[in-house]
Amino acid sequence: MTSIGTAGPRRVLADVLPGGAVRDLALVVGSAVFVGLSAQVAIPLGFTPVPLSGQTFAVLLAVAVIGPARGLLGMAVYLAAGVAGLPWFTQHTSGWGGASFGYIVGFLLAAVLVGGLARRGGDRTPTRTVGIMIVGNLAIYAVGVPWLMVTVGIGFGQALALGVLPFLIGDAIKIAVAAGLLPTAWHLVHRAERD
Repeated sequence: MTSIGTAGPRRVLADVLPGGAVRDLALVVGSAVFVGLSAQVAIPLGFTPVPLSGQTFAVLLAVAVIGPARGLLGMAVYLAAGVAGLPWFTQHTSGWGGASFGYIVGFLLAAVLVGGLARRGGDRTPTRTVGIMIVGNLAIYAVGVPWLMVTVGIGFGQALALGVLPFLIGDAIKIAVAAGLLPTAWHLVHRAERD
């Protein structure tokens, strides 16, 4: 019996860890906790209902490391536990709804896309890592922006001004950090496997 996410010709960083099903469970729960903790690193912006947080960085980094299946499950655990009342959404909130809830739902789509691209080698070089991180951000925005429009009752242009533009510099910094971390981690894995 194979564990979640290890079938197929490619692997993600988490696949080098031993442990099978126990490892997979720890990675799923650990990714949800990692995102929940990073959500608490938040700066409210007075001009938008969407706060600046470390959440998207944690999501994209985690799902690239653990792959699409475990990533989707981890983000589903994060979403379900938060909806059920665990106060680990940004600024210790929980429940469903609110202006930024669509971004959280977008984490599910980002998990499948980024995890799948990482499994195909998209996190092996800085350039490819930048590419998959951009895809992940776009997936989150693709769900978050329409949700923001409906929740706040604004048009597309204003939703971009409130829910995308203020975060682009932060996204670029997070992408640059991921583009350094993931290929470096792979370099270390390959070096350890050669030794």
